[in-house]
Amino acid sequence: MDDALMRAINSFARATPWLHSLMYGYATYGVALFAALLVAGWWIARRSGNPARVAAAAWAALGTLIAVGINQPLVNTFHEARPYTTAPDLLVLADHTTDFSFPSDHATMAGAVAAGLFLVRHRLVAWLATAAALLMAFSRVYIAAHYPHDVVAGLLLGAVVVLVGWALLRGLLTRLVFLAARTPLRPLVTTGGLP
Repeated sequence: MDDALMRAINSFARATPWLHSLMYGYATYGVALFAALLVAGWWIARRSGNPARVAAAAWAALGTLIAVGINQPLVNTFHEARPYTTAPDLLVLADHTTDFSFPSDHATMAGAVAAGLFLVRHRLVAWLATAAALLMAFSRVYIAAHYPHDVVAGLLLGAVVVLVGWALLRGLLTRLVFLAARTPLRPLVTTGGLP
């Protein structure tokens, strides 16, 4: 099934040459959009005056870094070859690299950011991040940098790390934000008063 989906997406890529530069650009540099979404989540949370939302925004960024850090040893453990090295008949738009394919770092980052922004409880930003994450996963397969199972595993890993981490650290992080509001760091955590 994974191979059939890979080939279907690759056939779509062959049929849409007008999308090549857009998909390549997003698959390669779309990380910047996720950074902007994290900043937007922090900005919105900070204006809310709710320490839990500010803590969630901070955790969204930190949890994303942790998720990608956890992913790195997994990639090296699984040693899965990239699609362009195992299926030479694919249309390949990706730059060739020497690292491995499973799970996808880009998808792990995207899944973590999307899950983290749901914790901030701002629907528009969270749904934008989710759409951006799904598009990132698709684009990585479109350019033949990853198999579909690579990006699905990455999305899930990123989301799980952020959600489990939040469940474990929510109280501590919220307390730290509350304390930070009483220091010179106050402008970073609130624009008004915190309860």
